Amino acid sequence: MMRLRSTTIIIFMILLFILWNITIYLWLGHNQQEDFEISPDLSERLGRLQARLKDQMETNQQLLVEIDKQKQLILRNNKLTDERDRRKLHDNQEGEVKGLGDKLPPEKSPVLPVEDLPQNRNPKAVIPVLVIACNRPSAIKRSLETLLKNRPSKDQFPIVVSQDCGHAETATVIEQFGDQISFIKQPNLGKIQDIPSNLKKFEGYYKISRHYKWALGQVFNVLNYDSVLVVEDDLDVAVDFFQYFAATHHLLLEDDSLWCVSAWNDNGKSDKVKDPEMLYRSDFFPGLGWMMTKKVWQELESKWPTGFWDDWMRHPDQRKDRACIRPEISRTDTFGKEGVSKGQYFDQHLKYISLNKEFIDFTKKDLSYLKKSNYDKSFLAEVYSIPEITLSKLKEGSAEGLSNVRLTYTSPQTFKTYANALKVMNDFKSGVPRTAYLGIVTFFHENRRVYISPPKNWNGYDVSWN
Repeated sequence: MMRLRSTTIIIFMILLFILWNITIYLWLGHNQQEDFEISPDLSERLGRLQARLKDQMETNQQLLVEIDKQKQLILRNNKLTDERDRRKLHDNQEGEVKGLGDKLPPEKSPVLPVEDLPQNRNPKAVIPVLVIACNRPSAIKRSLETLLKNRPSKDQFPIVVSQDCGHAETATVIEQFGDQISFIKQPNLGKIQDIPSNLKKFEGYYKISRHYKWALGQVFNVLNYDSVLVVEDDLDVAVDFFQYFAATHHLLLEDDSLWCVSAWNDNGKSDKVKDPEMLYRSDFFPGLGWMMTKKVWQELESKWPTGFWDDWMRHPDQRKDRACIRPEISRTDTFGKEGVSKGQYFDQHLKYISLNKEFIDFTKKDLSYLKKSNYDKSFLAEVYSIPEITLSKLKEGSAEGLSNVRLTYTSPQTFKTYANALKVMNDFKSGVPRTAYLGIVTFFHENRRVYISPPKNWNGYDVSWN
């Protein structure tokens, strides 16, 4: 503050000096135009004085430019100092969540000085991890231990465990993690009303949907976070799980064509993937470790479904032609054979999904290629420049020497034939194949990248393809 006052006084004095010079200059210019006799000697002296004043005016102009530069520098330094002080105060502040008895996490992401922001993004944005739990004490213990082992920062990634079911043993396990986490409990444990008679056996899915709505409401509406990273209690996370989400967070904020980031690849079996650094856009909502913003939640909250929330998310009315980011090698792995789904697909598929083991610090990588304005044109050009081949020739080994091949499908039956033969997921949700982007599904087969794609003149998904 003292520096700013001293500088203000100096600036004021210089401006007074400039104003005095300008006044003399204008007075001389006016008097020279008066109709009276001026001796040659006096005229010469006035001419020299006028020339010096013009030089002074140029000097004054340079002084004004320099003063403005110094002023901006002082204001910027003061702003950064105040910001650092605010951040220190922010980090030290603690509050109580009413009814929870836990520390209230920061409401906003910490603001970094401009020079600390790589490419105008904030890799240290606060992203809470919402863990959905119910009645599996051993599962939640394993899940939390894995999260805490890989979490780089408690402040950047506060963990909020939300428990449904009212299972006492599970609650006891969660409480043992103390102040490393926050613990909230779903208050409504009653039976679900108005389930269609033919869906009564799926009541568990309705309870999950109810729990999700309540828990997401707590994170966004009560704790007032700007984004959330959702995992369930039967997931392991990769060593770079948190770096992956920290690095992609800004893309959700900057690209309106994105509405989630997911850690999961439905076709992520070990023989179908290769590159741990490779990320994609996908029209299919994957779930299983995913991030969204408060803006999206405000759009979805009022119409949240009573059941089967994940398939509801995949419907065009919710997706609205928006995409998710997904990795080639999954950053989550499910060990939850027992649950509401009764182990559906686990033995045949889920247990074979490969969890990334190589640490990739995505926060140090330029991921701007994932923005729609950069991605679509290059992706389509790459795919449709690849040689097209038939399934029989691919299976017979006629693709020898080709590192990339493309198969074309024109119907759901054709796609399923290809998928079954090459051992990838063959189903559609609201007309979208799993992992697809612009209708294209990509994976590795016998160390060769395969693209299953629609014709080049493809005009969008058909919701009847289910």
